[in-house]
Order: sequence, then structure tokens, then C-alpha cells
Amino acid sequence: MAVGRFQVMAVLQAARAHVLGLPVDSAKSFGLNRAIFYAAAKRGFKGGRPPQFRPKALEEQKISDKELKKIKDSYGVHRLGDEIAYKVEIKGKPIFTIGDELQTPERFEKQVASRFGKQYQKAWKQAVKIVRGFDKGVLLSQRYFYETVYKPRRDELATEWSEMVEEE
Repeated sequence: MAVGRFQVMAVLQAARAHVLGLPVDSAKSFGLNRAIFYAAAKRGFKGGRPPQFRPKALEEQKISDKELKKIKDSYGVHRLGDEIAYKVEIKGKPIFTIGDELQTPERFEKQVASRFGKQYQKAWKQAVKIVRGFDKGVLLSQRYFYETVYKPRRDELATEWSEMVEEE
């Protein structure tokens, strides 16, 4: 399967979040969250419900009522520069959410990293190197990150990373 713009966005956003201080698992969650957000923005947002957290994904897991309450109570806004995303705290780390959907590191693996096969770590290291090459001000700005880091490289990276996977 080819690596597309969705995966490029997710990996670059995850690298951005990690470079700006989030642990890798939270960074993966953020990267997937932003890729989903931008894909929805491109299609045009549907509905008009205010953001809320209904953790059906958590309720299906074997989590104590006390821990579930703690997670629900942690729901709120996380700021990465001038960008905001909704999150909950799980085991002390932010995990990002859109509505009742958690963008977990496991979902990142399934929706993003799996497209890279054994080449994911190579792509991750390249993404982190790219992101580190930019001024912190660019990384803290949603618009500048999109316009300066992602947009000029999205097709080039999709092609390069797809070819890298094909050679595997």
C-alpha cells in the first residue's frame, strides 16, 4: 500500500509534537489527530455539535470505574503553540480525541505506521530531522507549520516513502 498525504501529515505532525516536547506515544496521538482534523477540514466539517467526550472506546476496556472517572475528568484542551486539540490524560500522558474517538498510539500504528512496514523508523527519523531544521516559531504556528513544513514536502515525501516501502 502506498504512503499518502494523510500518512505524511500524521508523521510530520507527530514529529512536530515530539520535537516540541510531547512523549512519543502522545506525539503519535497528536499526529493522527491532526491528520484526521485536516482531512475533515478538506471535506468540510459536518454537524454542529460542540466537542464532548463520550469514551465508548474506554468503556469497552477493562478499566476501573475510578480510573474511568479520572480519565473523563481530565478531558480538556491541549495547546501546542497556537493550535488546540482536545485530549484526555491516560497514565499521565495526553491522548488526543475527536468526539468520542481516541487517537491512540495503537491507532497510529494501524492507520499510519503500518503503511511503512519495516521502513517506519527510517521515515520517523527523517521526519524528526526535517522538523528540527525549522525555527521553533514555525513549529508553534499551525499556519506556518502547514505552509512551510508540510505543504512543500507532502507529495515529495509521499513518493519517497512509498518507493522506500516498495523496495522492502
